[in-house]
Parts: sequence; C-alpha cells; structure tokens
Amino acid sequence: MTVQGLNKSHCSVKGMDTEPCVHQPVYFGVINININERTIGSVDVWRCGACKKRFCEEKQLGIESISDIVGMPDIEHDKKWGVLISKLQKGKDRWSLVKMPESGTIKHERIDEEIVDISVENYQVVEEGYWSFLVDEHVNEAVEI
Repeated sequence: MTVQGLNKSHCSVKGMDTEPCVHQPVYFGVINININERTIGSVDVWRCGACKKRFCEEKQLGIESISDIVGMPDIEHDKKWGVLISKLQKGKDRWSLVKMPESGTIKHERIDEEIVDISVENYQVVEEGYWSFLVDEHVNEAVEI
C-alpha cells in the first residue's frame, strides 16, 4: 500500500508558490455517477483549507476491496482531476477517476486487463469509444453516464 497526501508539499499559500503547506483537507463536495438515474458510484472532493488544492477519492458502489492508495491522493500541479468513461464497458467498470493532463495520454486498464493509451487534448479525452469530464466542473452534481 502507498501512503500519500497529508505531508508537506509545495503549493501556493498566501501568494507564495514555494511555501510548504501542511495540507488541512476539508470536505468540499461530491459528484454522483449515475446510469439510468441510479447512482453506481461517486467522487468525493476534498480541498485544503490553507492552499485550496483539491484531492479526490473514487467510490465504486459494491466494491469492498481496499484501494492501493491510502489517504488523500496527490495530483501534479499540471494535471486536473477528471472522470474517464468508456462507452465500450458496462456498469461499474464503465468509469474511473483519472489525473488528466492538458495534452498527451493517460493509461487505462480495460475490463480484459489490457492497458491502453488514451489521447487527451485540452484536458478532454479525444479517443474513439471514450469521453470524459473534469471534476471541478461538476462538484455537487449528478452526472449521467
């Protein structure tokens, strides 16, 4: 298991980009992920009270296994939290929380356990058979996938 998150990291505190921050996450909101108006999972969004950095956790309903990441997962400053949706998969396997780059690729493990590269431009998936949305644009909403 990997322990991440609540350690010091460099972030913007009071206008200083190199000031170390001991994150103080507080609950910020949730995004419910729905299929046919039935919630199949959610993304919990937390925000540091000091530097306003966001942290997210994926909650898949019916999955009881413990994630390999414990604590508040960190994200690089040049990425944004996003939700990747596969048009090719069904049910709970259809979506996942990802760290979305502005452009480039993200790795995605399909249900057949094959890992594929998915193209991203302007923080949006542009690969056939997939779509995405940014977490920041849907906090405290339900998104129908």
